[in-house]
Amino acid sequence: MAAKLQLTDVTVRYGSGAGALTAVDGVSLTVPSGGTVGLVGESGCGKSTIARAVVALVPVASGTITLDGVDHTDVRKRRTREFRRRVQMVFQDPYASLNPRITIGGMLVEILAHIRKLRRAECRKEALRLLDLVGLPASALDRYPHQFSGGQRQRAAIARALAVEPELVIYDEVTSALDVSVQGAILNLLRQLQSELRLSYVFISHDLATVRYMSDTVSVMYLGRVVENVATDELFDHPEHPYTRALMASLPRLGGRRRPVPLKGDLPDPRKPPSGCRFHTRCPVGPKFNPERTVCIERDPQKSAAGKSHNAACHFADAAEDAPGEHVASMPAPAPLGRRKGT
Repeated sequence: MAAKLQLTDVTVRYGSGAGALTAVDGVSLTVPSGGTVGLVGESGCGKSTIARAVVALVPVASGTITLDGVDHTDVRKRRTREFRRRVQMVFQDPYASLNPRITIGGMLVEILAHIRKLRRAECRKEALRLLDLVGLPASALDRYPHQFSGGQRQRAAIARALAVEPELVIYDEVTSALDVSVQGAILNLLRQLQSELRLSYVFISHDLATVRYMSDTVSVMYLGRVVENVATDELFDHPEHPYTRALMASLPRLGGRRRPVPLKGDLPDPRKPPSGCRFHTRCPVGPKFNPERTVCIERDPQKSAAGKSHNAACHFADAAEDAPGEHVASMPAPAPLGRRKGT
């Protein structure tokens, strides 16, 4: 049975005092039972930190984390065997996350014996079933991680996550280090597993095409906050936040030249984020190009976005598409990036 995960105003900090870094600042999101929520944004925006907070690899400074309505905010509750059985995570680099000294079979048998309490003969039979489930041959049982290709190692990592029969799986950039052809095979595998095993997913990626292919809803993150959160089709058909539109405008398009990217400058220092809207220092519709729009500097748009069906955290979301100037004109409506889930 798939689990429902809910984060409410979750904040994660690294360090303390004046030098503390707030990597995630008041993020709220809901992963429905059997659904997939995609997290997308630039490197350093806090996507992986959210994942690590859910599985108790980093502490939560404030906010709440619930699983099927039960509060698991206390890190001790998320470190219990029961919670870790229900919620699993697959990391970006399988070579780093798999033990190089243990065969794939040994890894799976250890999990099955200690977590699911299976007998030795049952462990081997179940390990073979798991390998078949992720598309690996039976011979993989006696091989070490270094004897596999990158895609095969990622399949082994997925098998390890499934060994405890989880209800929710978090995928953190699981295809970013793979060849394009291998990426497609892994994504199709994940969708097949979700359908067969009735799993809930959190799918983290910087690749908009894969997020669109995998997700039911998408949360776009910038500098530790969610700036837009809406159903996948609506996001890609009608993006409202200037940052979302900038991400889509940066994608290369077949049959034409690459569109100019409407963003200039680097991310601000996350230890000293800008006041008001954190995106205003790079925003093509904000005070950088429209000095009269001082509200972006003075007032946080997060509160104004709450409660909206298409909750883009932007004071001038309606102006993002048709505002004058070459910076805004360079942000076209996104072209189709791939098939949606279930089509």
